[in-house]
Amino acid sequence: MKTALITGSSSGIGLGIARAFAQAGYQIALNGLEKNGPEIADALAKEFNVRVIFFDANLLQPEAIEAFVKRTETELGGVDVLVNNAGMQFVAPIEEFPVQKWDMILALNLTAAFHTTRLVLPGMKARKWGRVINIASAHGLVASEFKSAYVAAKHGLVGFTKVTALEGAPHGITANAVCPGYVDTPLVRGQIADQAKTHGMSEEEVISKVMLQKHAVKKFVTTEALGALCVFLCTPAADLMTGTALPVDGGWNAQ
Repeated sequence: MKTALITGSSSGIGLGIARAFAQAGYQIALNGLEKNGPEIADALAKEFNVRVIFFDANLLQPEAIEAFVKRTETELGGVDVLVNNAGMQFVAPIEEFPVQKWDMILALNLTAAFHTTRLVLPGMKARKWGRVINIASAHGLVASEFKSAYVAAKHGLVGFTKVTALEGAPHGITANAVCPGYVDTPLVRGQIADQAKTHGMSEEEVISKVMLQKHAVKKFVTTEALGALCVFLCTPAADLMTGTALPVDGGWNAQ
């Protein structure tokens, strides 16, 4: 039985991906800062009859990442699939962007992925098989104003994915980036409600004029679709897919 370690996976996109891997029969290493993380892990284990562990590693701390990976290797027998999903966002003009926020965004969205990857690669090489999947966002391919740190981190993550793919190729390891547009999560739904109140707009107007403005297909990406894609990247049909950045963005990148 293979094991998937998924960062930022106790809610939203990460939890959707974790559910897809659990349904496919993978053991799961969950990560997040939610206080009910152990309960989320237990519920997932019971629903899909797989082993699930939860670790509240603070991914801003390299030593916490190392402890998370070591525990996963000890309890679940190694990491076959790594999904780097954890991230954060902050919006401000460049000249007003808080330095601390810049550092945190780069640390969580990019540097944490370096640490998890460097720690799981030796085991993947020893088993001659591994899959690294980085959730990089449409902003790994295009830019938007006021998101300098996020765009820089996600572009960096796409580049890091390509290097990982080249180094992993001789060892049966693939690396790919998944680049979603706006995803329907509880966090986004909360942002819609907040923006509606702030700007005196209906929630439908916020969705069409703000959230999905750059989507050619005016629909949110679903966590189920992202989970299904990630699982597909771990099947034999995707053995020769590596070093790619796959948009799942309703046509955002086609414009």
